[in-house]
Formats: sequence, structure tokens, C-alpha cells
Amino acid sequence: MSFFAVLFALILEQARPLARGNWIHATFLGWARWGHRSLDAGKPHHGWITWVFAVMVPTLLTLLVHWLLWQVNVLLAFAWSVAVLYVTLGFRQFSHYFTDIRNALDDGNEDLARELLAEWRQVDASELPRSEIVRHVIEYSVLAAHRHVFGVLGWFSVLAAFGFGPAGAVLYRMSEFVARYWSYKSRTPGEGASPALQHVANLVWGNIDFVPSRITSLGFAVVGSFEDAIDSWRNYTQRFPTGAALATAGRNDGLILAATSGAVNVQLGGAALNPVLVATVSQEFEVGGLADIDDAAVTAPATCREPEVAHLRSVVGLVWRSVVLWMVLLALLTLARLLG
Repeated sequence: MSFFAVLFALILEQARPLARGNWIHATFLGWARWGHRSLDAGKPHHGWITWVFAVMVPTLLTLLVHWLLWQVNVLLAFAWSVAVLYVTLGFRQFSHYFTDIRNALDDGNEDLARELLAEWRQVDASELPRSEIVRHVIEYSVLAAHRHVFGVLGWFSVLAAFGFGPAGAVLYRMSEFVARYWSYKSRTPGEGASPALQHVANLVWGNIDFVPSRITSLGFAVVGSFEDAIDSWRNYTQRFPTGAALATAGRNDGLILAATSGAVNVQLGGAALNPVLVATVSQEFEVGGLADIDDAAVTAPATCREPEVAHLRSVVGLVWRSVVLWMVLLALLTLARLLG
């Protein structure tokens, strides 16, 4: 059932994607905001209580609904899984910006590309040269694909084996969102989450994404240039002392970018863009990204080329081949369970 739930959700998301600032995202944004305003008193244990309230309550409610529907009718439980996946995963939640920026660069309109990049990620892109525009678009797009697609698939697939599939998707996406949202709010005077809450959210998110980030990196290596991707992966991890805490969001994201760099033969890594503050609900969901990555540590084999527009097409191919790889693996697991 996992294979068909993912397949139906991806088809539905391609045919009718969720609009920016939709009521579902707005609801969870309000949930996270109310949680930190009501429960975050600045102490470490308050941070854990707030995180559990903001993330685990929706996760457990999703699981409860799934089990109740399963008792009534398997098809209802299947429909619930499709609905949860439709909300939590999908390319169309970010791909329109990628396409518009690529088209602007193809047309030679670099000013429009900078404006679109700044609007998408809420960063200052006014002085970026063409190659840097391409680099940042690749980095943001690959991480968005991981967080919106591959990471969700990883947690959904693993927990589906125990009957918890939809809960895994919600756990992953809500963990990522609250870490990003509370970090953003810390830059808003008078509304910021406490350092204790930010620490808890970032710590848990880094650990939750630890395995999925490595699965995504391995998938990129398999469907891309395997030897170069693994070489870039190894070079990245060797830059940190043995025993250093690697289960952080920055390290996980950096590892994905390192694997991508080798997989498509492109130079990634460098200075992160400065974020700018925004006020609208829809934009708040897009804030965040590479500020916590040690970009200087993301290196690629010496043969990798400077970012070019052609690399954007290579990244699209890399991502879609990874999706096919995921679907083949899910299909084989489904077939094995049916035959077993």
C-alpha cells in the first residue's frame, strides 16, 4: 500500500499542487506560533515541552486517525495516507521558482533571476554574478527536494512497515518546519523563540534528518557520478574532527550538497546569502536555508566545473532519477510483502 499511496500522492500533487499560503500551512503556522508563545518560558524543559506539543500532537493525531480508519475500512486508511502525503511531500511546493529562474537565465535576464531568487528564499541576491545565481539555485533546490520529497519518503516508508506511515511523514515535516520557523522568529523583535527552544528544535531536527540525509546523498550518488559523489562525500566528512557532532541540520545539508556536487560535476559551496526579514504568512514558510551550513567545507573533486545553466537541467535529471529509484525500491518491497 505504501507504493501506491506515494504514487497517487505524487500524481495528485503534480496535477493540483497546493497554493502558497494555503489554509493547511497557515493552520500549522498558527499552531507553532501559539505553542511557543504559550509554553516557551525560556528554560530547557520548557523547550522540550513546547517541541513535543508542536510536533508530537499533530503526529499522534495523524496516527490515531489512521488506525481508526484502518479499523473501519482499509481503503479509507489508504485515502488518509494519500491525503497526508499530498500535504507533506511534492515538487510543486517549490519547483515553480526553480523553473522561472532557469527560464530567466536562459533568456539572459539575470536581473529577473536575482529578483526571483530573492523572492523565493527571502535573501539579498542583488549583487550575485550569473554563476553564483546558478549555484544558490542548485543548493536551495536540492535541499528543498530532500525536505519535501526524499526525507518524507524515507520516514513514511520506514514507519509504514510498522503501520505508522502517515505519522512518519508528519513527524518529519513538522520537525523541519518548527526548527526553521522558530529560528526565523528569533530575528523578529519581541516575538522570538527562546534560545532553549531553538536549541531543542535544531537538535531534534538534526537527529531526525540524520539518516534521511544520508539516504538522499547515497541515492544521488547511485543515479549520478557515483565515484565523484562518494569522493566529495568523504572529503566533506574528513573536514570535521572525529567525534564531532554531525547530527546537525547544517552538517546534514552540507553532506547532501557535497554528494550533489560530485554527482553532477559542479562546484558547490561558498558564502551563504544574507536573509532579509519578511512579514507575510506565505513568505514565513519559505524563510530559512543555508545560513547554518559550513559552506566552505562543501568541496568537490578538482574536476568539477563552475556552475552553469546547463547544470540546472542536470540537477532536474538527478532528482527525477532518484524519485524513480525510490519508486522502484518501494515497488520491490511491496511485491516482496505480497509474495511473502
